[in-house]
Amino acid sequence: MDSGPALAGSTPPPAHAPGCVVGLDVGGTGMKGALLDHAMRSLETVRRPTPRADGPLAVVDAITDTLLTLTALAAERDLPVHHAGVVVPGIVDEGLQRAVWSANIGWRDLPLAALLTERTGLRVTLGHDVRAGGLAERAFGAARGARNVLFVAIGTGIAAALVCDGEPVSSGGYAGELGHVVVEPGGRPCACGGTGCLETVASATAVAAAYAERAGRPVAGAADVAALAADDDPLARAVWQRAADGLADALATATSMLAPESIVLGGGLAEAGDLLLDPVRAGLERRLTFQRPPALVRAELGDWAGCLGAGLAGWRATGHAPANRRTGVPAP
Repeated sequence: MDSGPALAGSTPPPAHAPGCVVGLDVGGTGMKGALLDHAMRSLETVRRPTPRADGPLAVVDAITDTLLTLTALAAERDLPVHHAGVVVPGIVDEGLQRAVWSANIGWRDLPLAALLTERTGLRVTLGHDVRAGGLAERAFGAARGARNVLFVAIGTGIAAALVCDGEPVSSGGYAGELGHVVVEPGGRPCACGGTGCLETVASATAVAAAYAERAGRPVAGAADVAALAADDDPLARAVWQRAADGLADALATATSMLAPESIVLGGGLAEAGDLLLDPVRAGLERRLTFQRPPALVRAELGDWAGCLGAGLAGWRATGHAPANRRTGVPAP
């Protein structure tokens, strides 16, 4: 177990909401789970691999086992578990509580919430991993107080979460596919079947592959390219600038359509900090004319954002939304 999500300024849980909820973020490679009290403090945490190579049923088994492990940890503390929030990648229909499709995991049209409730006895709310991370950043992180937010997770792929006028946008689970906005018409083939998608230019996978192709040697990942770019390696700088330009193109389109007050960049590539934010911010400013310029900031919650968002959904499902960590008022 690790230290889990840590946010400063937590307040004690109110007397009317003792106990905890489970927050579980299921990724393509790993799962992160926590017991979260009403102040959104992590009481216990677990990390486990996602056995996607063994097929979708094995992943469901692993999710079940992780939920039961966290429930047992709560029992050791004599804490009732009121609800579980589980977030997964792919297309998720929160209204129907179904995992519609996931390329990473392989399931299709799976009534996952009902299945997990049947297996564990817990009341389960199903959500999307990036949308959950975006809601957590808005409630507790880099976008606190903003009513119009675009949260962009840049990792193996690229996806976004939208909050418009204070409400998350799902559109049956299909909203937020920023990674498949075309930024290089006629460009490289994308796994989605299109060409020139943002994911083929600015995802961590694309950045590493582009550098390896230009340099004629492999790199361990995009973090290596970032380090080389910071050292003024000309090939790395060119690859990095191409990624920043692609992001600026896609974000300019999103800004024209959605007018976010805040754009929050998260995921592995955003760990580069100003090395990424500065050229993206400059490129976005050049592309905007009359539009309201958004604040472009780095995510604050790291790789625990999805887990916190899952826990937030769990508490909301009980009718006891947790307090905002800084203001003490219910989180939006």
